[in-house]
Amino acid sequence: MKIAVCIKPVPDPNHYNKITVNPETKLLERKGIPMVINPVDKNAIEAALQLKEQAGGKVVLVSMAPPDAREKLTEGLAMGADEAFLLSDRAFAGSDTLATARVLAAGLKKIGGFDLILAGAESADSGTSHIPSQLGELMGLPHLNHLIELNLEAASLKMKTKIEYGYAEYEGNLPMVLGVAKEINKPRYTTLMGVVAARNKPFTIWGLDELELDPASTGLAGSPTQPGELHLPRHGRKAELLEGEPGDIAGKIVAILRAAGVLV
Repeated sequence: MKIAVCIKPVPDPNHYNKITVNPETKLLERKGIPMVINPVDKNAIEAALQLKEQAGGKVVLVSMAPPDAREKLTEGLAMGADEAFLLSDRAFAGSDTLATARVLAAGLKKIGGFDLILAGAESADSGTSHIPSQLGELMGLPHLNHLIELNLEAASLKMKTKIEYGYAEYEGNLPMVLGVAKEINKPRYTTLMGVVAARNKPFTIWGLDELELDPASTGLAGSPTQPGELHLPRHGRKAELLEGEPGDIAGKIVAILRAAGVLV
């Protein structure tokens, strides 16, 4: 089997308090914030590695991200993936989920030959759950999201997806696009041997030209979801300095509370 896993570097959830929004570009400012592999994407990598161990084959990581995401993809290689493709170009900045799916689909089609495409069901920084379905539609493949169980039998997959009050069971033939939930497995840890081996695994970077994409279909220009006006909330409170003797101040406080309707 040749399995693709789409992964996304996201800001470390432990540092979300440092994320700001640029008022001019209306994009997230992530400079100086540590990045990690989107947590549920690790579950997707683990699912791919388990299928590879069962049926043999190859696991390929694909990510649309800035150039400094190479370290995160190398972490996925250290887990056991065989090859990585980083789709990176300034033209991709500001992409919404549809524009992102276009870039990923172009990369996946250029690599070609996949029996199965996996991704995390949702990203920690946006949580839209759009990508698996959008990829499936763009690539003309059957797709399911929020998988909690996945079993391979010959060329058929038996699957469970979580729904509001339980789960639904499906069976389908490859190729498919699937989004996995965190309940599906527990991702393995990287080992020292895995880290060493990752340094010598194939790593390819493609931009807009290599993917032969129209600039108007990517980035902010290709995103039907556009940010609106931004307003920074004010957290200050009205304050009044009361002076005088303690008894006088207490009387003033009572008068203020009565005027506000708190006391009668």
